[in-house]
Amino acid sequence: MNIIEDKNNDLLGRREVKIIIEAEKTPSFSEATKIVAEQFKSNEENIAVKKIKGRFGKNTFLISANIYKSKEGKDKIEPQKELKKEGQSVEKKEEKQQTEQFEKKENKEES
Repeated sequence: MNIIEDKNNDLLGRREVKIIIEAEKTPSFSEATKIVAEQFKSNEENIAVKKIKGRFGKNTFLISANIYKSKEGKDKIEPQKELKKEGQSVEKKEEKQQTEQFEKKENKEES
């Protein structure tokens, strides 16, 4: 594992890193998050993996990630992107539908 770039972004309260790893297959976003957490001794919930890039025929992958100082800082800057990557966008839709149904019920009761 090689660290290609490691810089602090104090304005956004995060550390921006790029590392190269060797693996048999392309790691998932959750696997990449674990790798970055182990390498930089950080909590997994404070990490947002931005990109996983591989080259055809090679077993090396570039992982670009942001390591935030806190979970709240991460949620302020990247709330929706993380939901899509973790497969939670379906839950978000269901939550929206439930909210709409609740609002309809309230409107009927007021009338």
